[in-house]
Amino acid sequence: MAQYPSAYPERLDDLFQALADPTRRAVIARLGMGPASISELAEPFAMALPSFLKHIRVLESSGWIRSQKNGRVRTCTIDESRFADLDGWLADQRAVWEQRTDRLESFVTTSTDRKGRS
Repeated sequence: MAQYPSAYPERLDDLFQALADPTRRAVIARLGMGPASISELAEPFAMALPSFLKHIRVLESSGWIRSQKNGRVRTCTIDESRFADLDGWLADQRAVWEQRTDRLESFVTTSTDRKGRS
């Protein structure tokens, strides 16, 4: 199992908190297709721009996205390294549960074998 730096749990908290909202998940999904301006990202949502910008700030502060301003247009891109952080944590959780189910399987198999020999 991987050992993470002490800041890792806080980064995970930020990542999961950002993904807890369906609007932010939709923005991440859209940015998975490529960079987009704030106005392009906001278009499908029935909310005022200031409310939408709060979602963008959460995604930026958690590290999911980066934005860059060119003239009057702010363009957002996804930061793919966040997926690596998330994937690392999920892989660790998967390994823990696979070990537990392997032990359970071994216990059940051993118990069944013992009952069969009695």
